Amino acid sequence: MDVTIKPAEKTDTAIMDNLLELYLHDFSEFSSVEIGEDGRFGYPFLNHYWDDPDQFPFLILADEQLAGFALVRRETDPHNGLKTTDLAEFFVLRQFRRQQVGSRAAIIIWNLFPGPWRVRVLVNNRSAYPFWKGLIATYSANQFEESEQRGFLGDMKQFVFEGRLDGIKKRGC
Repeated sequence: MDVTIKPAEKTDTAIMDNLLELYLHDFSEFSSVEIGEDGRFGYPFLNHYWDDPDQFPFLILADEQLAGFALVRRETDPHNGLKTTDLAEFFVLRQFRRQQVGSRAAIIIWNLFPGPWRVRVLVNNRSAYPFWKGLIATYSANQFEESEQRGFLGDMKQFVFEGRLDGIKKRGC
């Protein structure tokens, strides 16, 4: 399956909103995400991804078909003052899961932003934790740090590693 990443444009807002609703619905299984009176979960930060030059929305395509999205942001790490790229949100539609769509998309995105990366996953999300840990271990040749964090949505695991332009070739991903 051919996986590609397309930068989302402001004109893709409705698509992103719809995908975010599916993502938040899935996410509500692991966290206390609440549905609004309008029957939508809502994601209040989406517009920032078009307004802030350090935030990047992407659509994930599998064989040219819409398969998911990723929201990426660059932040200054409060511990060391360096820019770190954060995979803020990542979602693959169920019909494309377990077909390497998510892993290929993540690797493409990591390679777009060489340098320090952070990926966080809720501990309660029992299928996501081994996926991310295994993929990051392979991608980074086991050169990553894992730590525990308390987030506003619950206990999390945080992975810190380096993204590299040659990540796919050297790691055989």
